[in-house]
Amino acid sequence: MELRHLRTFRVVARTLNLTRAAAELHYAQSSVTEQIQALEAELGAKLFDRGRRLTLTAAGERLIGYADQVLGLVEEAKAAVEQDRGEPEGDLTIGALETLCTHWVPPLLGAYRTRWPRVRLSVREGGRGELYQAVRESGMDVCFTFGDAPGDPAFASRTLGEVPLVVLVPPGHSLAHAPEVRPGDLRGVGFLATAPGCGFREMLDRIDGPVVETEVGSLAALGRCVAAGMGCGLVPAMVDHPGAVAVPLAGQTTRVTMTWRRRDENKPSVAALLATAYALSSKDISSSDSVKVNAGAIDS
Repeated sequence: MELRHLRTFRVVARTLNLTRAAAELHYAQSSVTEQIQALEAELGAKLFDRGRRLTLTAAGERLIGYADQVLGLVEEAKAAVEQDRGEPEGDLTIGALETLCTHWVPPLLGAYRTRWPRVRLSVREGGRGELYQAVRESGMDVCFTFGDAPGDPAFASRTLGEVPLVVLVPPGHSLAHAPEVRPGDLRGVGFLATAPGCGFREMLDRIDGPVVETEVGSLAALGRCVAAGMGCGLVPAMVDHPGAVAVPLAGQTTRVTMTWRRRDENKPSVAALLATAYALSSKDISSSDSVKVNAGAIDS
């Protein structure tokens, strides 16, 4: 049984979408299909039902746990060997939310690459839940998100900085010239928001008063819709917002959090990334002057 077939199976089982799995694995879709078929032939069982949408069979459901165990042991073995070598090298996969990929991650990775050029870096964007799942499944080493990491005993995390929140308003809006707004000022105001489950939607939902009138798929789209006069939006200050007006939301911030698997923190390539992030945590590693970073304790 080939490890690459198990890795491919696990990604397909998580996404239940061959196109998305192929993009995540950097394979052609035909290669993903061939690997799944080869695994099914070796096991003598169908792992997926291929109807209008892909679903796991009972055999596929049973295989997931074993695939996690096998691939987890492989990662531990690789980490142990790499630790003996001492010098960070090999592959390191990092994931981040779209906004952090644009503004926060590049300076960090630039510093890391300068110090450890033998590590092959891979950077992926994704939603918060998707990123945590990829770290949990060993498909990603470290991820960067806003807000708190899940309370998972397999995870360790650290807060790297705080980002002020701003309310985006269309030009000419009654709040456009305010030096700042308070949550009470937003009562009855029409807002655009990302989908439920997104961290910024949760922040907006905790404020008593805004009325969500439209849902959008990303913060970039939200900014453009605000500029077009469709409503207001709550975003981190680092989000680009051409054509919209950003008004500080008094006293409201969100944290930038780095999360990794606890068992991997002594793996040289991961430990080097953590050390680089810690070293930069007393500086502004964002392209936005509005970001204040700080050195915090590691928390679970």
